Amino acid sequence: MAEADGGGDAKAPLSSSIPSGKDTAWFDVSSLLHRACHDLQNDELITGENFNLFAAMSALEIMDPKMDSGIVSTYYSVDEAIENGAAPIPLSFDRTSDIQCVIDIMDHFLACEATWHKGGSLAQTVFSCTYLFRPERTSSHALLHSFCRVIRATCSALVSAVSDARTNEEEDLFTMAYGLPLKANGDEKCLSMIHAVDETLCRQLKACKAPVSKKTVLEDIEPLQTHLDLEEGFCKAVLCRIRFRKHFYHVLTCLRKPQGRGLELAKKHIISCLSELDSMLNTEEFLRHNSACGTVGNEDEKTTASGCQPVGFDSTLNSRSAAPTPPRAIKLLSWKKAVNYFQKLLHDLDVICSYPLDPVFDGAMRFAVDVQKFQPDLVARAHIQLLLVQDGKLYGRESLFAVICKAALLPEGAKNHDIQKTESVQQLGQLLVTLFRVLCANTAWQRRKLGKILQDWRIIYVQLELAFRKEFGEAASTPVEQDLLLTVCKHILIWVEEQTYWIALRFLMLGFELELYSTDEYCMVYWYIYIILIKLAEKTHLKIMLSNDSSRRKSKKKKDFVKDVGKDYQVPPVLQLLQCYTYVAQGLMMLLASLRNENKIFLCQGPFNSEHERFVQHFELLQKACLPDHASFFSFSETVTNIRFATVSMHNCFKDAQKITKDLRGGFANDPDRLAELRQIEQVAEHNHVALNLLCRLGSLEPSLKISFDFIHHPHFVTASVKRS
Repeated sequence: MAEADGGGDAKAPLSSSIPSGKDTAWFDVSSLLHRACHDLQNDELITGENFNLFAAMSALEIMDPKMDSGIVSTYYSVDEAIENGAAPIPLSFDRTSDIQCVIDIMDHFLACEATWHKGGSLAQTVFSCTYLFRPERTSSHALLHSFCRVIRATCSALVSAVSDARTNEEEDLFTMAYGLPLKANGDEKCLSMIHAVDETLCRQLKACKAPVSKKTVLEDIEPLQTHLDLEEGFCKAVLCRIRFRKHFYHVLTCLRKPQGRGLELAKKHIISCLSELDSMLNTEEFLRHNSACGTVGNEDEKTTASGCQPVGFDSTLNSRSAAPTPPRAIKLLSWKKAVNYFQKLLHDLDVICSYPLDPVFDGAMRFAVDVQKFQPDLVARAHIQLLLVQDGKLYGRESLFAVICKAALLPEGAKNHDIQKTESVQQLGQLLVTLFRVLCANTAWQRRKLGKILQDWRIIYVQLELAFRKEFGEAASTPVEQDLLLTVCKHILIWVEEQTYWIALRFLMLGFELELYSTDEYCMVYWYIYIILIKLAEKTHLKIMLSNDSSRRKSKKKKDFVKDVGKDYQVPPVLQLLQCYTYVAQGLMMLLASLRNENKIFLCQGPFNSEHERFVQHFELLQKACLPDHASFFSFSETVTNIRFATVSMHNCFKDAQKITKDLRGGFANDPDRLAELRQIEQVAEHNHVALNLLCRLGSLEPSLKISFDFIHHPHFVTASVKRS
């Protein structure tokens, strides 16, 4: 880095435009810089004594379109845009053109809103419309006025929902309002306004469809536009767009009703929304055929059904007035992609509304996990979370301590125990809320947070244990009360351990969905899943046994209780399912280990990371939380080193898994989701059993055979495929 002096004594004249201050004097150095340019070589800069490269690289460059948001704006302010005719009222003095422009605005709003939902800036999408800023200007245009009001109200409702759910941690841009007018006086009446417009449009549509004999009766109804042969088409196009907005706003308000009381009504409005979206798609050909701007070549760039550019929109409108607005322009979703987005969003919301709201922990967890299979976007995930936890209660109905007691299989009366007032139990409730919030996040963010909260669950176990001992030691109560306290403590501690291992399992499984593991790492991953499943099944079994013991002791005399213990124990379906998963994970681990040991394939080797380093990278968070105890790379290596095909064949894990899936069908006869899961597991076990038998018969892998692992039947358990090349 060199400092250039310009190559001469240049005397710069004092600038008259900037007055000198007490300690400053301004000079015009333009000529000096111009001459210096001829002497500067590559990689040279003109610098001052206080020049700092790091500060310079971090600084905003004024007048740079990529860094200075103000320089790229078309208008200095909204008022300037209005003065320059960017948002005329009426849009056209020709009523047909006017209604065409309004429809284009409606369609462009849909594309803007979908882009905003997908992570775009509110200032560059929905609020790039000048008409939203001055409600008083649109009051003379009933159709546009009511539509702008419902758009503002919808944005306000969505920002409120996402902010309350705090899912905006994933996508910060969504809730940044940049000082935009999300609420205007009168927006609360948007539904009554849009309903009035709806009724007027219905009368206009009815008038244009009426037979000639009735035309005279309806002559007092003013048509929507001047071309009577196009009246029906334009009425239908406007009507479906107005109704979609009305029903969508109803959906959002119904979803926010406490304790899920508005879900049934929300479902009806969702059906109406989907119907109106279909109607909007059906109007595309009519609008395109009658548009004045011709056709647009690229469908991906078309943000309106007609293909015309909308009036009143400018993505740079807020560049100067809202400082945090990103300077770079964003690409809007096309109109058709926006329609597809809203169709998916509504389907996701319908799934949420259809789920039974039984305030049981296991059901709520399944709800949060099952909905994620549809890969819901931010808006849907926010409403899942708002539904799950309301006012510190599950679905706003059951206190968290009562939910924990029921999940830990404690007797009904335990939920009123005073131990819930202890600090550690209240912290456990907060951890539960955090867990629900994490499960409502996108997959990548969810996995990262699950790994981090594992240590919190391990710590809360220790804190609860200490608190319970203290409580038990200090409690001066009757033997019956002490017995209840001991029961509550035991059950809750076992339940906490069970949930900790469930979180660890979820953490590992999500790695497959995010494609974080390579094929040569599957062996160590399935080994870890296998040992986690063993511990999870152990804790679940212990919880069930404790509950059964408590029930028997209450209902039987001591003599009968001893006899009952000796009876055959029926394994509950939930335990059998965990056992099935364990067999599949063990079988895959052993199959992959055999291929590594006998055929020298799928070895975890690479130029950068050793197998031990990869082990640490994938399982560091589990290792820090000691899940499970004594699990290490050494124990993994020791387990898989001596596994051969003969060993795998002898254990026959896949066959055992198949047997359990068949036995379990009766236990889950009334649960279609579980039955579908069982079928997937059965297919994984069946195909892997066939592949294993083939490899065992061949001994060493023939050069002509090719083996691969793919997620054909299940998202978390691979299926081996053996083919001749």
